[in-house]
Order: sequence, then structure tokens, then C-alpha cells
Amino acid sequence: MISIIVAVSDDWGIGSKNELLWHIPEDMKRFRKLTMGNTVIMGKKTWESLPKRPLAGRRNIVLTDIPGEVVNGSDTAYSIEDAIGKSGNDGEVFIIGGGTIYRQFMEVADRLYITHVHRNAPADVYFPVPDPGRWEIVESNDFVTDDENRLPYSYVIYERKKG
Repeated sequence: MISIIVAVSDDWGIGSKNELLWHIPEDMKRFRKLTMGNTVIMGKKTWESLPKRPLAGRRNIVLTDIPGEVVNGSDTAYSIEDAIGKSGNDGEVFIIGGGTIYRQFMEVADRLYITHVHRNAPADVYFPVPDPGRWEIVESNDFVTDDENRLPYSYVIYERKKG
């Protein structure tokens, strides 16, 4: 199973200057819980943006478009097919960014774990809007952050429609 996990703003923004738009501790805990013990696939910029590399307790696969480049601390892949091949039979494989990687994997993903943050923020990278003809919402839960900003967000799980 290939799953994409991402937090998006109301206008589908996901990042600015290679950083997340928000820091929501509850969402980071959910990310950790969902991805722990699984494989995560990411692009090189996402890898470089991580505060600690590799993500502990997960197999880290980093995609690069530079032939022969080796990203130390990870399994390096050079195409979507290579990354999927290297994940083998690892169970649920999570695509964790960035924007180019998300766009490439939308055609092969089975599930989307999207945290919809109900605000806009200046972004320079956007997530591709899921086509309602191809994706259906199977779960949705609304929350508000505990901090003074009272940031509303929803966890929404989409699955690819059969047939």
C-alpha cells in the first residue's frame, strides 16, 4: 500500500522556503505514529529539511535525480519505480514530500492522509488537489490546536476509488 501523508492549507499550500507552514504538535505525533515501523519515501530537499536524519524507526528512502548520487543515512533511489522497488514488501509505504514527489506519486498512491489546516499561509509549494472522480473521503475528524492561536484543522483520509 502506498500512502501519501501531508498537511495542507485551505488553498493546498504545503511549504515555504523548504519549511512547513505550521508546527502542530498533535499532527507531528500523528505523523510519527502512522509512519513508525514503515518505509518513508521523500525527495532530497525534504531529507535536507529534517532536523534529525534519518527518521528513527523507519526505513528512509530518498529520491534524487542526480545519477549515482548517494544520500548517506538513507537508501537512495533514482526514480519512482526504483523507490517502490526498494520498499519491497514493506507493508504501508509513506510518501512524505516534497511537492514534486507528491505529484509524481499521486498516480500510484492508494491512500492520502491529509491534515487540512483551515487557514491560508504564504506558500511556494502546493499539493495537487485530489480529483473527486478518483478519490473518496473515508474518514474525517475535526480538531483545534491547544495553543493560543486556536488553529482549526481536520484529519481526512482519502482512498482511491475502485474501478
